[in-house]
Order: sequence, then structure tokens, then C-alpha cells
Amino acid sequence: MQTTDFSLYLITDRQQTGGRSLLDVVHLALEGGVRAVQLREKDLSTAELYSLAAELRLLTSQFAARLIINDRLDIALAVGADGVHIGVNSLPIAVVRRLMGNDKIIGYSAHAIDEALHAQSAGADFVTFGPVYFTPSKAEYGRPCGVKKLAEATSALTIPIIALGGISEARIAELHRAKVRGIAVISAIMAAADPRAAAASLLKKMADNACPFVSAPRRGLSNAVHATVDAELSRSSGHPCRSMRRLGKRYRTNFRETTWEKIG
Repeated sequence: MQTTDFSLYLITDRQQTGGRSLLDVVHLALEGGVRAVQLREKDLSTAELYSLAAELRLLTSQFAARLIINDRLDIALAVGADGVHIGVNSLPIAVVRRLMGNDKIIGYSAHAIDEALHAQSAGADFVTFGPVYFTPSKAEYGRPCGVKKLAEATSALTIPIIALGGISEARIAELHRAKVRGIAVISAIMAAADPRAAAASLLKKMADNACPFVSAPRRGLSNAVHATVDAELSRSSGHPCRSMRRLGKRYRTNFRETTWEKIG
């Protein structure tokens, strides 16, 4: 299963660029720090989508960024994308994995915890969960699930969960408290007057609120240490990083591999 680090996952929508080229907007977003892009332009013909995907593959490669294609396994394979993002109406995850291989990334759109759990058991690498808040682009999926359901999902799954739907800078702090591993945005960058600055600002806000200790799987720790960590988090009163700074005197975490080990 692929390791993913999609802390800021940009989903394209050329209808929100204000007449600007989609490639130009994505280029600016990459300059601002985006390192994962999902090409999601469902109304394009196969030929048009292939052409755009091929150009995006070249562009994302310049920034060592991931390119994920929404639903179209054929386009992903044709341009050498890093993976596909699928959902309940797509090919089964097992079939996609067999066709793409283990070195490719499979993302899955889940709108409920049971869908997310199914995606995990079937072999998805990460899940986008939402819409967390209301957003016109996701209105077809019904009422927003809310932060409480999002937090329940992050507690139930071991693969990364990326929050989706109505994400803004003002909401990043509570999303971090729900222990998400990243955020997915469309209009926050695609419709921004300055996509470069918008991306950089989102990443800074995430860094300011980030607490990697909270969501890091605690492999190798005893049950007693698990209990200590959880007890400390329960005292955090909505500010888990304060508790984790105290715990940091006793434990350290390898953020790249998200593993914990005892100090001393």
C-alpha cells in the first residue's frame, strides 16, 4: 500500500478559474506549495482529458508533485499518473489495484464511515471524507457530515483521511482537532485571485495548527504507554499540541514514518 502525504490536496475545476487557464492556476498553486493535484474535469471528451492530463503530468513532475486522475483509469495509465481517485460508482478497488499495480495510489471518496471502512478493507491508500461543511460543488451528496462524523471516521480508520467540502483557513484548527491527515480544496485555490498566495497561506495555517503526534500511529508502544498518551490528549481541552509538548519530553515520533518510540 502506498504511503501518501496529501496534506493539501488540490482538486481541479476549470469552471472556477475566472477565465484563467487551468494549467496556469495549477502552476501557481504548485509554486505556492501544493504537492498533490487531482484532475477532475468530468465533462471533457476522452481526447481533451488526455491532452490536459499529459500537460499536467509534465507540470506536476517539475515540482515532484503527485498527479491523481479522477475515475479515469485509462487516462491515468496513459499519462503515467501517480494514481486514480475513485468512488462508489467506479470500478471496484481490487480491480483498479490489479490493473494499476501496487506502486500506484488509489484514493476513494467516502461520504459515510461505512464507505470509508469498505475502502480501507478493499485496499485504498487514502480516503477523502465529506462534505464536512456545506459547499455548492458537493450539494448533490446531501447534508454535510460535520466535524463530529469526521472525527469518528479518523478514529475508525488507519489509512489517512483527508477532509473535503467547504474547507477554509478559518476551519483548519477544528479539522486538525478531528485528526485529519490533510485537506482537499477546490475553490479555495482554483477561484482565488492569487492561487500561489492562497496555497501558501493554507499550508502556513496548517503548519501553525499541526500536531503530527495526534494522528501518528503509535506502533511499538505498550498498552500502558497508549493509555498515557490518550489520557494526556483527553486533558487537552481542544488544544492537543499543548499536551503533546508535555509528552514530547518522554516520547519522540518519527514523522516521516509516523512511528513512536520511548525516550530513555
